[in-house]
Amino acid sequence: MYRGLAIIFGFLFLGEIIESLGIPVPGSVLGMVLLTLALIFKVVKLEDVEREAEFLVKNMSIMFIPPGVGIVLYTGILKENALAIATTLVISFIITLFVTAKTVEVLRK
Repeated sequence: MYRGLAIIFGFLFLGEIIESLGIPVPGSVLGMVLLTLALIFKVVKLEDVEREAEFLVKNMSIMFIPPGVGIVLYTGILKENALAIATTLVISFIITLFVTAKTVEVLRK
């Protein structure tokens, strides 16, 4: 169990190091991309991280508690910016819908 967690967190740490060099991508994303590449190219065996990854995914809901508390704490700021937030959400939803539709259209050809 410790080996799998060490591998996962090692890649997470590596991503954070790369981010600190000035790359404008979150370190956690970089780390998971590197882990994915390591799995694809068989640098890391799936069996080494599978059990720990499944455990982390099963308990992912716990990770959403701090952002939920943040929303409650900053309700005033959210109310002040409600129009901007709603506009951004609607525009991003429409863009996502359009890109998804185009992707499906291209893949069906």
